[in-house]
Amino acid sequence: MHSREQYLDLIHDAIKALELPKNPAGLYRPITYALDCGGKRLRPTLALAAAEACGLAPELAINQALAVEIFHNFTLLHDDVMDKADMRRGRPTVHVKWDENTAILSGDAMLTLSTIILAENAGETLPKLLAMFNKTAMEVYEGQQFDMDFESREDVTTDEYMRMISLKTSVLLGGACAIGALRAGANEERVKALYDFGHMLGLAFQLRDDWLDTFGDTAIFGKSIGGDILNAKKTWLLINALEGDKTGDLRRWLAEDGDPEGRIAAVTAIYRRLGLDKACLRLIDSYINRAIDAVKTADLPAEAREFFIELAEQSRERSN
Repeated sequence: MHSREQYLDLIHDAIKALELPKNPAGLYRPITYALDCGGKRLRPTLALAAAEACGLAPELAINQALAVEIFHNFTLLHDDVMDKADMRRGRPTVHVKWDENTAILSGDAMLTLSTIILAENAGETLPKLLAMFNKTAMEVYEGQQFDMDFESREDVTTDEYMRMISLKTSVLLGGACAIGALRAGANEERVKALYDFGHMLGLAFQLRDDWLDTFGDTAIFGKSIGGDILNAKKTWLLINALEGDKTGDLRRWLAEDGDPEGRIAAVTAIYRRLGLDKACLRLIDSYINRAIDAVKTADLPAEAREFFIELAEQSRERSN
């Protein structure tokens, strides 16, 4: 097995070697900008690792891994427009640096580009790859719609929230693992086990992001703490706090227009009083454990199994 750093080098080289037309620049320059923003590159790493774990040289799955990464970044361009987000990975978002129409159109081009690259060098595995890719894409869109629906609802349940993040976030990690395994020609049992690993890891990642947005360190997390609170975003923390808030203090603070720092501090204190900071960490641990259990059933070489287990273990204390 390659190391995570070696996978990242392969992904970086593939992005750097991506030959996009120079014209119209207004379409292609934002794509290059978005892909150059970096990030963890977790999804393409999972695709490459899954392919190698199932017996294929990762270089032979680089197109499929790149397709997953381009698709992920396409969703971010559109998400940032819908969320009116100004910053992404420490830089202005595409719709801020250019405009909303550019972000929408360049995002559309990225979606098509991802499917083109997915098919390259896929051979006889292409039908299964496309089926997994398209199924995953539709689920991501469903998750985004649920997230948008939640903005105007005050009765969102924890189960509904977990379903939403499963669709919006986790299925793409599971799909990345499955795409790598399918590209290697793996059997259904391995594909499912690796998909389940990515899916459970994705749930843990999203919950950890929710936790970090309130309890993280701004200098390490890479963005301001408390944004979810200021936007009254339906997260696991907020939904459970609303259910447990018998005094009405939480709702009063969420309705407060002034003093954003005071609102963040007050809501964070309520979360702590209800024990939600620790409860969220326990839930994260449970999903990481389930991810590890899933990969243990995959009948992988010991080195590959240890790679995935170590990746999951590192997620427990992730700070950014």
